[in-house]
Amino acid sequence: MRWLGNVSAQAILSLCLGLSLTLAFAPFDYAYISLFSLTAFLILLMQTQHPKLIGFMFGFGWFGAGISWVHVSIAEFGGVPLTVSLFLMGLLVSYLALFVMLFSLIIHKLSSRYGYALPLATAPVLWLAMETLRSVLFTGFPWLSLGYSQINTVLGQFAPIIGETGITTLLVILASCGAYIILLARSKTAYKLPPLIKYSAYSTLIIVFFSAWFAPHFILNDRINTAQDKSFSVGIVQGNIEQSMRWVPELDQPIMDKYLKLTDTLWQNDVVIWPEAAVPKLESEAQPFLHQIDAQAYATNTGLITGIVNYDFGRDLILNQLITLGRKNANLDQPQYHYGHNNRFAKHHLLPIGEFIPLENWLRGLAPIFDLPMSSFTRGAYVQENLQANGLWFVPAICFEIVFPRQIRANITPQSNAIITVSNDAWFGDSHGPHQHMQIAQMRALEFGLPVIRVTNNGITGVINHHGQIQSRLPQFTEGVLVDTVTTPTSTTLYRQYGDTIPFGVALLWMLLILGLYFLQLQLQSNKRIS
Repeated sequence: MRWLGNVSAQAILSLCLGLSLTLAFAPFDYAYISLFSLTAFLILLMQTQHPKLIGFMFGFGWFGAGISWVHVSIAEFGGVPLTVSLFLMGLLVSYLALFVMLFSLIIHKLSSRYGYALPLATAPVLWLAMETLRSVLFTGFPWLSLGYSQINTVLGQFAPIIGETGITTLLVILASCGAYIILLARSKTAYKLPPLIKYSAYSTLIIVFFSAWFAPHFILNDRINTAQDKSFSVGIVQGNIEQSMRWVPELDQPIMDKYLKLTDTLWQNDVVIWPEAAVPKLESEAQPFLHQIDAQAYATNTGLITGIVNYDFGRDLILNQLITLGRKNANLDQPQYHYGHNNRFAKHHLLPIGEFIPLENWLRGLAPIFDLPMSSFTRGAYVQENLQANGLWFVPAICFEIVFPRQIRANITPQSNAIITVSNDAWFGDSHGPHQHMQIAQMRALEFGLPVIRVTNNGITGVINHHGQIQSRLPQFTEGVLVDTVTTPTSTTLYRQYGDTIPFGVALLWMLLILGLYFLQLQLQSNKRIS
């Protein structure tokens, strides 16, 4: 394989390995590719003399194919030429690839100076640090984290204990062990590890996969009891409104009439949920319509949750919100809604370009994509009250907020019955974006042991049980309603209790274990030479 000594060949191979990661995620779900690709990447990284290039190309392939649906949004709704669209997409992908490049540079420097034991010990910690940085820098974009690809595998069983963050850490640990075992097999001298390190790599692979089979039993026996099981019925509306029709004043009333008509058969449910910004008017301008729904929902003993945009004239703020109408709880003897009532949620994590414009003073007016309707939102608080509808408590997440587990966890209370995530994925057309979005929602359900109700304008709409399984869904690109029974379990999960403390602890313990074995081996070898 002398051709791998060529830098161009290494770059192409690294790019292809990154591209292949897309197949590990929904809708393809070839989960094993994550481990294969990451292992091969680490092997290549140990042998190359160009770690920055190799890391960048791996990241460029990973995100270039994985979030290609962003290009669909820019090209179709951004109002810019194809070349500009591709350039903007390239900027985003290049930015995300920089995180992998930084990881690669550090790992390569460690391996060049200290051999292979230190990278084996630090790779999981460094990868975890890289992903944490990616999730917070410039509001964060933690999409396509590798743990999501394992939702339906034995590693996915660990989600209630260590979350997606921990599953990603396990993947990197396994890939590191696999890389070293392969390097050992290829050469008995150049890549030889101290025996203790070698045996720890073998044993780690066995222990992780063996314990994964017992993880479900451990999870079931180690949950913390809360209230009794509570089941409720939910009616979901998928309006399938074309993006070009939204925010056209002449179409406001037809859209609202459509949602009312679709809801006619749902009033017997405990809760009815509409998608993000389903009401195509500012809240202050939609008062007659909202009071009509409020009265009807109350009369039928139903709570209704809908997305709507609110302009706060007093504070000069535009908020992307969820509000509740109808019956709040059994103690109220009248409809709950009035303008400005506090049973509402304002989106915290805003989408760059779509909901706020970075460097707005410079970018506004340069191109239609920087002047989209409703692209000047103000973020809500990080922690907000759960929405209460008909005596039920819901943890809200609007659009890509569902990809932030720390925010979701911060908003879960002992009373929370379910997580609801509303979205308008019409921006992304017939791409794999909505499928990845649904997969992320599945992981949140599994992590926190709570059902997730996903309500979208055009799909994928569905109900996910607390095991992370999709129990019902609507087809994409169709208008329709979905009725299902949702059950809140009697227990919680370790990840819900302790969050990322456990996965960070796992990564640190792994590093300390390998470093301890490494220095122990050095001491034993030193003593042997002396004797």
